[in-house]
Amino acid sequence: MFNTEFKKQLEQKVDAMIESIGGKSPHFAGVDGKYDDMPTDWWTSGFWPGILWILYDLTGKEHYKEAAWQWDEKLEPWFINLTDDIHHDVGFQFLPTAVIKHTITNDKDAYRRGIEAANFLAGRYNAAGQFIRAWNGDLNGWTIIDCMMNISLLFWASRETKDPRYKHIAVRHADTALKHFIRDDGSSRHIVSFDPETGEFIEGLGGQGAGPESAWSRGTGWALYGFINAYKNTGDARYLQASKSVAHFFLANLPEDRVPYWDFRLPSKEGQPRDSSAAAIAASGLLELAEAVPEVERSLYRDGAIGILTSLTEKYSSVYDLSRDSILNGATGHKPAEMYVDGSLIYGDYYYIEAIAKLLGWKNRIF
Repeated sequence: MFNTEFKKQLEQKVDAMIESIGGKSPHFAGVDGKYDDMPTDWWTSGFWPGILWILYDLTGKEHYKEAAWQWDEKLEPWFINLTDDIHHDVGFQFLPTAVIKHTITNDKDAYRRGIEAANFLAGRYNAAGQFIRAWNGDLNGWTIIDCMMNISLLFWASRETKDPRYKHIAVRHADTALKHFIRDDGSSRHIVSFDPETGEFIEGLGGQGAGPESAWSRGTGWALYGFINAYKNTGDARYLQASKSVAHFFLANLPEDRVPYWDFRLPSKEGQPRDSSAAAIAASGLLELAEAVPEVERSLYRDGAIGILTSLTEKYSSVYDLSRDSILNGATGHKPAEMYVDGSLIYGDYYYIEAIAKLLGWKNRIF
């Protein structure tokens, strides 16, 4: 399915998205399939340009590069005009903009912005608790599983600058996440609270999951992908084993169509929405995992990813509907708050394209 012809269809879809979305910063699309326009300090602002950079890298077509080029420049002023929406998610914002731009084009300003973002992220490190603080305000002691994806920015900065301090912070955070987030069965917490002064563990919190001891499906995807990224950057077998454990939990708990409900531990699934974004994130992480394990283990993870992507394409996507901005339907952002439920989320679209790009031979990956 995911061949040259499908690649051409993706190009047609993204071309139509460029026409409709333009310079907007999309986050959520409802039943009409039309994306909103969020302020560019919002954590998802890097994913639309990330899609464009991937298409440029796959095809070499200049209009994708032209549409993506200015995005890291658009985001940079937020380091001066700080808001509560600039926090640990600078990884999500600058990895698919400045970092990939520099990787592909060697642009010096993109490099500077990537390092600037890494410095900002490193500045959120709590040495007592050995974690990177998540959000702003009074939540000094909170960290979340999502940040396992953001620490890739620190690993990149260490490679580029030859300065191990960034990597040291990333490793300490990963160790803390391994200890306090990942349960014995491979499930993950969303939020962990520490005393910011002493670093002492206080409690796990439900966050965007159904409860403190539930298993939020998107957070499970972040954990799966984040720990395989940490392994690829360090060679630490503990991280590989963590990613495998989470992957086994994810795959074993999928419903028949391979797309999870928004939480794996719901009292009842009747009337509950799915989260196609969690499926896309996990699929892309599974493909990374498949490349990291011995050949005898590879098919479990690769076949799992392809099964998820096939179901997403056949049952949840608008790849062939050029009238809609969005690619994946059936995504759920924050069910406990009844926000962004059962629609389309730009990061679901991003990780769907990222995963398929890997199957098509994309090489300039950012992790």
